[in-house]
Amino acid sequence: MNNNRQINRCPINRTDQLPDVFEQARITKGVGFIEAQDDPVTMILGLKDVRKCAHNWKLFQSGAVPGRIVVPSEVSIRETRQIPFELDPPEHKHFRDLLNPWFKRPLEQGYINSLQQIIAELVDDVIHNGSTDIVSEFSLKLQSRALTLLLNVPYEESLVWINWGTHVFRSNESELDGEKAAILYDYIDNQIELAIKTPSDSLYSSLLNASIDGKKLSKEQIKGVMILTFAGGRDTVINAVTNTIAYFASQPSSLSRLRKEPEIIPRAVEELIRYFSPLTHMGRVVTQDTDVAQQGVTADSRISLCWASANRDASVFEQPNEVILDRKINPHVAFGFGPHNCLGATHARQIIKTLITTLTNKVDTIEVLSQQDNIEDWGAFQRKVGYEQLNAIFSPYR
Repeated sequence: MNNNRQINRCPINRTDQLPDVFEQARITKGVGFIEAQDDPVTMILGLKDVRKCAHNWKLFQSGAVPGRIVVPSEVSIRETRQIPFELDPPEHKHFRDLLNPWFKRPLEQGYINSLQQIIAELVDDVIHNGSTDIVSEFSLKLQSRALTLLLNVPYEESLVWINWGTHVFRSNESELDGEKAAILYDYIDNQIELAIKTPSDSLYSSLLNASIDGKKLSKEQIKGVMILTFAGGRDTVINAVTNTIAYFASQPSSLSRLRKEPEIIPRAVEELIRYFSPLTHMGRVVTQDTDVAQQGVTADSRISLCWASANRDASVFEQPNEVILDRKINPHVAFGFGPHNCLGATHARQIIKTLITTLTNKVDTIEVLSQQDNIEDWGAFQRKVGYEQLNAIFSPYR
């Protein structure tokens, strides 16, 4: 699998910014196939099958060799297990129970107020500066600055993360860049040591003080939690923010509607997340020979749960390829499903909700001047997941 970059410099003027490239295969076969790094993947495409597999953690394992359930596999660039992402019950539940209170903090009013300030300042900067690359100068900065709230670390740390660029494990030269990944790993090691020497109210210190069944977490376990926190919510949040802005550029009446009907913003958040599905899919390792979607899969092979395909399943979603801002029935799986649903979902939802609210208060229209699409190459499926570059202007709302 390679990420190809396709340049399109025409202004966005359509609603099908992310067409459903999985539709035909989902209807006719229920699965797709990827030849990935000599470790093939059977992609599960229908919502019912995706949910069924996600729920069955005994048959479809997350706690395999660290890095193997990620597509493309990260086995070659890390040995640390991402926690709780790469654990299965009952161990998985122990860590989820420990971490859930911390990752629900985005619901607290003080957290919301700080996030509102971060986003308002960024929107004001775009209004003032004119043409701005939304990916590098808005979405990346927003993701990094908001992460300081989630980790409860000084705001200035975001400058370090912004300098890493939009991708933690990928560079222009390599789809999986071990040297770039090592920058993150070394950074986390150093931050753990700093928290040992100088305790604070950060997530690092919280984990150092935590225990499960009376046993303190090891440095390696803490590192696993932190790698997941940094890597799991980076590209996905950047894509979600950028796609949301691109959508309002193409559909200015939607921004106007939400300004008049703020009560539907929570539903609009879920709908935009469903439609754009910032993470295409996530893998599992099969523990015994079985059938999925009438397709045989063998023990120790890989499947992937294709969230992006499942979220366009016409047997579940009415008009799945349209954005319906007030969609009432919306059982999307953009944040996963089952015991391994996304730990950072509350944080991500709060970012998009606050972004939309701020845009309705401050921005009249958004004009896209040029764009460079981010196309993921999954064998037979070429999916646009977002943008490498999106130059836009915000016109202020008066």
